[in-house]
Amino acid sequence: MGLMHNRTLIINKTIIKWREVIFDFTRIVGSFSLWNTITVTALRGLSSESDVVKRREEREERREDAARMMGSGGFESSFADFLRQCGGYAVLDGGLATELERHGANLNDPLWSAKCLLTSPHLIRRVHLDYLDAGANVIITASYQATIQGFEAKGLSKQESETLLRRSVEIAVEARDIYSERCAKSTTDVMRNGGKSVRPILVAASVGSYGAYLADGSEYSGNYGPKISKETLKDFHRRRVQVLANAGADLIAFETIPNLLEAQAYAELLEEESIKIPAWFAFNSKDGINVVSGDSIQACAAVAESSRHVVAVGINCTPPRFIHGLITSIQRKSTGAANEADFVSHVGEWCEAGATLVGGCCRTTPNTIRAISTALYNKSINVKIPQLQ
Repeated sequence: MGLMHNRTLIINKTIIKWREVIFDFTRIVGSFSLWNTITVTALRGLSSESDVVKRREEREERREDAARMMGSGGFESSFADFLRQCGGYAVLDGGLATELERHGANLNDPLWSAKCLLTSPHLIRRVHLDYLDAGANVIITASYQATIQGFEAKGLSKQESETLLRRSVEIAVEARDIYSERCAKSTTDVMRNGGKSVRPILVAASVGSYGAYLADGSEYSGNYGPKISKETLKDFHRRRVQVLANAGADLIAFETIPNLLEAQAYAELLEEESIKIPAWFAFNSKDGINVVSGDSIQACAAVAESSRHVVAVGINCTPPRFIHGLITSIQRKSTGAANEADFVSHVGEWCEAGATLVGGCCRTTPNTIRAISTALYNKSINVKIPQLQ
C-alpha cells in the first residue's frame, strides 16, 4: 500500500479475488444463539466495572496523546512530522484476512475478518505483531468489515457491537505496546532485515465502505442503487466513525471507497462530528483512470483536498501497474495479485511519483512488507527523500 502526503496519499493494495468467495457464501456460520455464546466469551473480560473504567481511562489517555500529536500545526503538519521521523517514507501493513486464515481462522462469514474480534482476537494481535516485525510503521485495525449493523444482524446488542469496534483498536494498540516493550529490551535499536526497531508506529482504524457491509460486490462497482443517498451513507457510518475515533486510534483509514458520493459523505461526517484525529481516503480503481464507479479520480481527490481532516488520499485494491498513473493524475489535481518482487519493482516509481507511505492489502503478507521495508531503508531502490512542508 503506498501513500502520498500533502493530501495526496496513494495506497497500493494488490487486487485479488477473495470477494468472489464471499459472494458464494449463502450460509451464515452458527445460529444467533451460538454467536451470543461467543459474544459472552469474547466480552467476558469487560464485565466488571473496574475493567470498564480502566479501559475508558486508557482510551482517554490515547485520545489526549493523539491530540498532543496534532499540536498547534493541525493534522497535516503533524502527519508531516510523522513522515519526517520515518525518514520521509513510512511503511503500511498488508493483508489481514489472508494472514488470519493462514493462522487457522475460518472467515466463512459476512463479517469476514471482523469475525475474529469475536472468536479469536489473539490471532489479530499476532498478525499485527507479524507486520510490526516486518517493519510496518502503520498497522490497520480489524474493523474494515465491522459495522454496528452487521454485528446486530448476528444478534448482538448495540452496546456489544460498539465494544467490539473499540476492541479492534485496543488489540492493535496492545500489539504496538508489546512490540515497543520488545524493542526496549533489545540490546540494539535496529535488528537486521526489518526486525525489531525503535521507530514511530501509528494505529489506523479501518472503515470499510457501505458496499463492504452489503457483501455483494458493490464495493468493487460503486453501484448502491438509486435509493442510497449521501444522507443514508452518513447515517450508516456515523456512530461507527464516532466510536472508532474515540477508541484510541491515531487516525482513521477510509478504505476501498468506490464512488464520489461516499467520499462526500465521509468528508461531511468528519466535519459534522468534529472528529479529533486525522483521516486518509483510499479509493479503488479497475482501469487506472477512474474509481470503480466511473467517477473521476480527480473529482474524488478534490473531495479529500477540501477536507481539513484528510491528510492523504490514496488508491487500494488496484493492480500495481495502475498506481503510477493514478499517483501522477492525483498529483496534477492536488499538488491481480503481485508477489514480493513485483511490489518492490514498483515501489521506486511510486515514491518518485510522490508516494510517501507504501504497504500492502489483500493477499500481501509480512514477507511483502519486509521486502518493501528493506528496499526503502537499505536504499536498494533509487528514491529521493521528499521535501515535507
